[in-house]
Amino acid sequence: QVQLADSGGGLVQPGDSLSLSCTAAGRSLGAYVMGWFRQAPGKEREGVAAITWTGGVPFYANFVRGRFTISKDDDKSTVHLQMNSLKPEDTAVYYCNSQQIFSRREDWGQGTQVTVSS
Repeated sequence: QVQLADSGGGLVQPGDSLSLSCTAAGRSLGAYVMGWFRQAPGKEREGVAAITWTGGVPFYANFVRGRFTISKDDDKSTVHLQMNSLKPEDTAVYYCNSQQIFSRREDWGQGTQVTVSS
């Protein structure tokens, strides 16, 4: 099991930037994909971005491509999500996720609220 602690949410205005962080503990992450999902009120949880721990290959949902950047810090077992040009529709609870490549086991962070409003 991977313990995930996500943080960094807050209230910002449209066009602002925000950075989320997720620190993992409990497992070696070499065979994992780390990612971020989000869930807005009344909507299903959706994938935002992901990165392979080995190789650092990023993946993005179309609706954040060009605005969000996912990165990792191997030494700190931490994944970052830099969010720029935020829009009101980006408002959601953002969850960190880890998935083991072979077993498909998933673990989740507790979630952090991001609110974009003027």
